Amino acid sequence: MTTQPLELLVAADPAGAAARLIVETLRDATAGRRRAAFAVSGGDTPWRALARLNPDDLDWTLVDVFQVDERVAPAGHAARNLTRLTEAFLARLPVLMHPMPVLATDLPRAAGDYADILPPAFDLVQLGLGADGHTASLAPGDAVLEATATVGVTGPYPPGPDARRRMTLTLPALDRAARILWIVTGAGKRAPLAALLSGEADIPANRVRRDRAIVVADAAAAGG
Repeated sequence: MTTQPLELLVAADPAGAAARLIVETLRDATAGRRRAAFAVSGGDTPWRALARLNPDDLDWTLVDVFQVDERVAPAGHAARNLTRLTEAFLARLPVLMHPMPVLATDLPRAAGDYADILPPAFDLVQLGLGADGHTASLAPGDAVLEATATVGVTGPYPPGPDARRRMTLTLPALDRAARILWIVTGAGKRAPLAALLSGEADIPANRVRRDRAIVVADAAAAGG
């Protein structure tokens, strides 16, 4: 594992701090009317951050939004990240959304099709951190961790009756991002955040490139 330091911002309002960073990054990326590519994950705090984005923050018609990962579930299902993303900001902002094709019969082929439409590099990728150290849907022990393609399909996860296969960006896709924004909140994330910040633990999150990343956390997760 790497011990390269990660930039950490501990905020009383992590959703607000994350929203500001998203706007700043995408505003810079769209300067000169260039299109920007933004990949988003699920999670309560990220959804709250996206809900803070406003139509007048920037020209959202220049932003392409991709999914970091998605559960294989019916359209509109509560388990789908897209369902919450639509509620949080897609219904309000005129971005161009590229949902993951998880309803396809042939998931590996659909993953390849999604890989074909990805940008050469994302301007911004927003990631979360699981209690077991997973990020995106790159779970410990899953073969997708070793994938060389930029989009993969996982086995059922997490263990239990709610386990679902998922489509996910892989490490090669994440590592090409110009900037990575981790959003980590809650006392339940204190141990995995400490592991991420140390860079020493053998967790999937520590395999993501660190030199272009910032972590926004609350005091509960950061141990403050």
